[in-house]
Order: sequence, then C-alpha cells, then structure tokens
Amino acid sequence: MTLFSPTTVGSFTVQNRLSLAPMTRLRADENGVPGDLVAEYYAQRAGIGLLVTEGVFPSAESKAYPGQPGIASAAQAEGWARVASAVHAAGGTVFMQLMHGGRVSHPGITGTPRIVAPSAIAIEGQTRLADGSKVDFPVPHALETAELEAVREEFVAAARRAVDAGIDGVELHAANGYLLHEFLSPASNRREDGYGGSPAERPRFVIEVAQAVAAEVGGERVGIRISPAHNIQDVWEHDADETRATYLALVEGLAPLDLAYLSILHENPADDLPQELRRAFGGTFIANTGFGRVTTRDEAIRTVGDGVADLVAVGRPAIANPDLVERWERGAEENPVDQATVYGPDERGYTDYPTLKADRAA
Repeated sequence: MTLFSPTTVGSFTVQNRLSLAPMTRLRADENGVPGDLVAEYYAQRAGIGLLVTEGVFPSAESKAYPGQPGIASAAQAEGWARVASAVHAAGGTVFMQLMHGGRVSHPGITGTPRIVAPSAIAIEGQTRLADGSKVDFPVPHALETAELEAVREEFVAAARRAVDAGIDGVELHAANGYLLHEFLSPASNRREDGYGGSPAERPRFVIEVAQAVAAEVGGERVGIRISPAHNIQDVWEHDADETRATYLALVEGLAPLDLAYLSILHENPADDLPQELRRAFGGTFIANTGFGRVTTRDEAIRTVGDGVADLVAVGRPAIANPDLVERWERGAEENPVDQATVYGPDERGYTDYPTLKADRAA
C-alpha cells in the first residue's frame, strides 16, 4: 500500500490515496451559484484520488461567508452539475462537503432574520460582511427540539440535490466550530433536552443527521469530518476524558451506517485518540494534519505507508499545485501558495497556478 496506489472510498475506486481537503475558497456569485471558474478549479485537480469540495451551505440560514457556494436552490444545483461533469470528464471523483455555519455567521451574510446554534452562546470576535465591513458575531437562536427535524431535513435535501446533480457523494462537516461540531462541545452545547448534557447525548443530533442522509443517498455516498480537541471558533474541548467519551459515542453511533469514510483533522493521526476512533468506525480513514502546518510529500507517503491512514487529505499544496500528484510522484519542485489570494474573488490564486506540463511547454 502506497500513497500512489488505488483504493476504494465507499463504492468508488479512486486512483490514489490523496484527498483534496475541503477549504474555504469563496468564488461563488452573489446568489451562491458556482460558475465555470469553480468547475475549472476542481477539474484541474481531478488527478487527486478524492476531491472534497469547500463547505457548501444546505440552506440560506446556514451560509457562513460571502462568496460561499450553496446547494439550496435549483440554480446552485445546476452550477454543481457543471462542476461534477468537468471533474468526471477529467477522470476524477468528487464529494461535496455540506456545511451548516451555525453561529459562525451573521444575518447580514445569510439574509435571514437569525442565525442558529445548539445554545444561545455567541462567539467572541467579528465576522466580515460582503461590503468588507466587520460586525460582532450575534447571539444565535437556540434551536428548539422541534426545530431540529427541519435542520436535519435541510441536510437530507441538500445531499439529494448534490447527488442528483452528479456529485459522487457528500461529506458532513462536523468539525472546525460549525453547527454539527457545536453540538459536540460542552462549550457551545448547554442543552437539556436529550441532545446535550453529557458525552453520550451531545453526539445525538450529528448521528441523526448522518442516519437520515445515509438513508436518502446511501451510506457509501456519505463521509464525515471531525476535529476532536481542535479548539477553534470558541468550540473548546479541553477535557481529554470528556472529549474521548464524546467522540467515541459519536463514532460508535456512526459505525452501523457503513459510511464511505471518517476524516479526522488532528495534528498527529497516529495518536491514541484518532486511532481508537478509526478502529471504532471500522471503515476508510482519512487523516488531515495540515490545518496548523502544511502537510508535506514525505509525511503523506509515510502516513499511508505506515498504515496510519488509508488516505491523506492535503490543502495548501493542492491549492498551489493542480498537478500535485504528478509532482509528488516525480519528487518535483512545488509552487508556493499565495496566501493573499486564497479567499477570492477571481482566478488569481485559484486557477492560474502553473503545471509541470505548462512549464515544460514554456
């Protein structure tokens, strides 16, 4: 087993064990529709075994950033159909990350009267609106028990729209401080209705969302991403025993669904916690170490070669090198990422990075 050998993800055979990490890119139009530029970006990177898109909002209320794409309307689905077609024409496999922003947003971004969360606890700090102005994060509406079904069904409808558009599968974003992750942490979930209060109860909503989405499109088309103890966006998980109990309850609840994969963002995927969660899950495991630091070629090769993970998710190297697999197979020099152009709004720092083939032609 090597980084460059094929493997299966759900019911799909992918050409290597690299995965494109889901990253915020913010190139959709003002209506959340991904255009030809987005299709070009993902098609350029179709040599990566499994592409996972940036976080895509399943409903207007769940939008977290200006320029973020959605999958809540027919027009958005049509845009993603063009993305799927372009990726498949280039020989790739693509999953869409479904991301409900939860309290990481503002009505000035969503265009809705409120933002929602497990509990009425605001994030400290500010977010940026489309006009560039900064505003404080507001106190979110605490979802009532009866409202959870509607949010769950937004994920289900979004997954169906994505698959009907030709996207191969979906990834549930339960990491990095967004809504599903907010349910997992005692810092953001103070509920007393059976969806909070203990490590056994906090994962309940995430499990129910996964169950419903898997029932709609098939477990082989559903992955999930988690980030235990990542401690970002005020979703604090400082108690190691409580964190372990919470995530073990989550993964044990997911295991019977036969999902396509479990993706864990963790600085050391060989540590006890990620490996215990991997064993409890029992399926394909994707490791991602690169949030705080860049994942290197040697690290990715070693992670797969040593059996630490089945696939390795990479972010910044894949942004700057659309032909990353070829470069890593050859041991070729990499383009550096231009951090100033990562978050939009046009082709700069998106589809204009040179390939080895272009360099040779020049």
